[in-house]
Amino acid sequence: MFPGQGSQALGMGAELFERYPDLVAEADAILGYSVREICLKNPDDRLNRTDYTQPALYIVNVMSFLAKVEDDGIRPDFVIGHSLGEYNALYAAGAFDFATGLKLVRKRGALMSAATGGGMAAILGMDADGVATALAELGIDSIDVANFNSPRQIVISGLKADIEAYAPKLEEKGAQRVVILSVSGAFHSRYMKPAAEEFEAFLAGFSFGSLKVPCIANCSAQPYTDESIAPNLVSQMYSSVRWMDTVKSLRKQGADNFVEVGPGKVLGGLARRIT
Repeated sequence: MFPGQGSQALGMGAELFERYPDLVAEADAILGYSVREICLKNPDDRLNRTDYTQPALYIVNVMSFLAKVEDDGIRPDFVIGHSLGEYNALYAAGAFDFATGLKLVRKRGALMSAATGGGMAAILGMDADGVATALAELGIDSIDVANFNSPRQIVISGLKADIEAYAPKLEEKGAQRVVILSVSGAFHSRYMKPAAEEFEAFLAGFSFGSLKVPCIANCSAQPYTDESIAPNLVSQMYSSVRWMDTVKSLRKQGADNFVEVGPGKVLGGLARRIT
């Protein structure tokens, strides 16, 4: 399991930059700046800016995966990633090499960073049906469900003014707590479709390899096929992250050891709550 935006932290990857100098040099050449400096020093708080966060996380996740394989000798039966982390899952599955993945993530981060005016909020202590019912009762049709993270953690996405106006009302409807997230855009919602269309045109310039390991798509909770890589990556930008369905499906297929690879422990906690 590869984490996505929100798992970044100052100092992430500190033990890996010296271990993979060639990879770091390749990344710096593509990005035009030092990813090590971003992760370890965070100048101008760039680590928390979407256009810097996504490449940095992708790079640290890749290095973490390589170290895990080398140190433990394990090979995954399935790979999954949450939002941005899905690019790492596809890398691990053989869809593209490190440089190609980084170029895709750099473009994705830039497009998402430019999509301003949106907001997101985490709804805690309320399940998906409860959130849907509450939104309907409040007459809200401008907000989408962005992430189905766990049975009691749902993330909503929409215009910033709507998120800020309606979030307190969801607590009145029974949510234990509503946390406004520190993001600049309405990610994984209908408001990302213009950015997704631009990303689709960008993806047309790339070809992808055959998957060597099953990878489950955020937007459908179904396995990727070689033909669905580009369409899924476009859809992922404006579709819900179906994390609960993904983990439940893998459990039914016999997966019983979920390993988080990258900074933080968010996905491990979600997997425990789901299963």
